[in-house]
Amino acid sequence: MKQRLTVLGSTGSIGTSTLDVVARHPERFEIFALSAATQVDLMLAQCAQFTPRFAVMASAPHARALEDKLRQNGLATRVLYEADALETIASHPDVDAVMAAIVGAAGLAPCLAAARAGKRLLLANKEALVVGGGLFMQTVKEGGATLLPIDSEHSAIFQCLPEDPATWPDRVDSILLTASGGPFRQRDPATLSQITPDQACAHPNFSMGRKISVDSATMMNKALEVIEARWLFDLAPDQIKVVIHPQQIIHSMVQFNDSSILAQLGTPDMRVPIAVGLAWPERIASGASRLDFSALSALAFEDADAIRFPGLHLSWQALKAAEGTTAVLNAANEVAVGRFLSGRLRFDHIHAVNLATLDAVSPSKPDSLAALLDLDAQSRRAAEQAAGLLAA
Repeated sequence: MKQRLTVLGSTGSIGTSTLDVVARHPERFEIFALSAATQVDLMLAQCAQFTPRFAVMASAPHARALEDKLRQNGLATRVLYEADALETIASHPDVDAVMAAIVGAAGLAPCLAAARAGKRLLLANKEALVVGGGLFMQTVKEGGATLLPIDSEHSAIFQCLPEDPATWPDRVDSILLTASGGPFRQRDPATLSQITPDQACAHPNFSMGRKISVDSATMMNKALEVIEARWLFDLAPDQIKVVIHPQQIIHSMVQFNDSSILAQLGTPDMRVPIAVGLAWPERIASGASRLDFSALSALAFEDADAIRFPGLHLSWQALKAAEGTTAVLNAANEVAVGRFLSGRLRFDHIHAVNLATLDAVSPSKPDSLAALLDLDAQSRRAAEQAAGLLAA
């Protein structure tokens, strides 16, 4: 029987890569539902190719535009846009697996819905764990969901760890997340105030969305990944380390108590971890090119510069603070990056906004989705206020 898949964020880079892998295996997968924010024409093309039962758009105007185009092309996909539409397609009884590729805190509610419904949850949305933390993992456990990481680093760790999590405490010393260092790895930190959005979005290895690209340039993406790893693998913050590896051939590593290290290697192509998640515990062709060792000149490693990348080190600070602090950090960063991309904040002020917001908001442990959303809203208001003062 084919695995029926919902893709949340189907028009983004992870979503389109997911559909590329799915298209290579029509005998194994069928698309049940797709979601997007505003890209009507791309969604139309995806509906024409995969004929999903549902398509979700972020607003009524975009939904109506898609409905008109679907009707003109004789396509029967039903379009939804209601507030709970994402949760509906993530938890639907006919869905087997959910690719969670919506960027930001907006992806939290459908991820929780999929977890409660016991789905195979392919998690590309860092914020579900960064914001949801213990509440999210408890929901996964109670719902009987299967949680599989899609970030290349976390997928690499997952592939290197022993299959039985009960053995990890006795075997695993630490994990090492690798990072490219982004486009400013060798740039003079004194010049970072001059960075433009287009420069920040020019990732050296991947083509990604603009928000994720800026996070890579500040290394806040790696800060979020440290937080994500803490929850995914039930590790203490000090067991999680980060090393700069510009070539991104080694995607991450596990160090064991006997000092041996296992690493997962491959070409930098997100279709590999996506294929791992879709087929686990089996392996299927991803479409990625094979690694040619004869063409590799060197594999280099560097420490993460705290002056150039101060945001990275906020992850350990937030993990050791009250639960909910990571949600504050995530909200602040989303506000700061949004303002930077719109030309209302300097690149080097992103970190300043994050710091100011952490100082301004003292969270209590969130015990529900409503509490998380309230904390997120409170943090965004504080971040907007901090950004406004910096821009004045």
